[in-house]
Amino acid sequence: MTDFLNEAKSHFKYTQSMRRDFHMHPELGFHEIRTGGIVAKELEALGLEVTKGVGKTGVVGLLEGAKPGPTLLIRFDMDALPMSEDTGAEYASQTQGVMHACGHDGHTAIGLTVAKMLHAHREELAGTVKFCFQPSEEGFNGEEVGGAEMMMRDGVLSGPNVDKTLSLHLWNEKPLGWVNVAKGPVMAGAEQFTIKLTGKGGHGAAPHTTIDPIVTAAQIVTALQSIASRNVAPLHAAVISVTTLHSGTAFNIIPQEAELTGTIRTFDLSVRKMVLERFEQVVRGIAETMGCKVEINVQRVTPAVINNDSVAAKVQETARRLFPETELDTANYLTMGAEDMAYMQEKVEGCYFFIGSNNKEKQLDYGHHHPKFDFDEEALVRGSALMAAAVMDMLK
Repeated sequence: MTDFLNEAKSHFKYTQSMRRDFHMHPELGFHEIRTGGIVAKELEALGLEVTKGVGKTGVVGLLEGAKPGPTLLIRFDMDALPMSEDTGAEYASQTQGVMHACGHDGHTAIGLTVAKMLHAHREELAGTVKFCFQPSEEGFNGEEVGGAEMMMRDGVLSGPNVDKTLSLHLWNEKPLGWVNVAKGPVMAGAEQFTIKLTGKGGHGAAPHTTIDPIVTAAQIVTALQSIASRNVAPLHAAVISVTTLHSGTAFNIIPQEAELTGTIRTFDLSVRKMVLERFEQVVRGIAETMGCKVEINVQRVTPAVINNDSVAAKVQETARRLFPETELDTANYLTMGAEDMAYMQEKVEGCYFFIGSNNKEKQLDYGHHHPKFDFDEEALVRGSALMAAAVMDMLK
């Protein structure tokens, strides 16, 4: 039986160098030109059939096994975030205002390493591996849909038709050595919302002559929190976060307008339906009471990520064999973080698993989307090994 853990260790310098290169040159969603170009070049060098421009900047590589069998898609996201880095690392971002603060640089490097390992074992594969390097997981970035949906529109699940999917995330909320492979829901569904309030502006010294959109916005922010605390059952979960509030131009002017944006997160469809209904009622009710006109736009970002029981069970078997010293976590490690791989898993049975990546002793334990985010690169080895081994077990 192939020892993929030792194979991954033998490729570590390659994986690390690719990860650090991507980290130094981060690119936002649907702008992964350099990243996608490197990915395509590396896959072509292995002799894979490569298609570029899938979902604008996505890359797909096909590795056909020596024997016929099902097609397994494995997904790796490539995009960075619009934020400045503050790690002080020698491989820190060289692009002002853009940073790999979620581990996608590591995911892309893992994907290329898995391609190398599985290509070396092509004769043992019964089926096809579709390497999917996805753009814009972090959001729409000016487009109508995000990266997963964009690639699906371009036919990533066909030609050949995909039978199963696998995907992973390096997870800095947990230490190096932790591995989670769970059945059922693992990541929340997400909506993004915009609330536009129009009141009546005027002098800050004469508020009685105005209809103040800032006071209205403040009451809406506070009242929205009551939905999760008073409308959602305690054993269920929901999050409503107002993340921006823009209004006003000067200290002595009550503005005409205010705009709020934010996100809603849920797992259960019935909870989602209720939360969206209450959201509309609360916002419109307060706006009407305060005399403001209101426009509400709620857009679905992604459904919840729900792992297929049988696919997850297979990955659990692989993880137990690969990491015998690790107590595999099979509980539903639910996170309100969202992930658009959910769209593919709605169409095709799949499993999304987590690889612990923080190391407090090395001060590599900042959370995702933090300006000091970085991870222990040993996690790259574990992620590469588990993904390659899981593919091989499913396409024996």
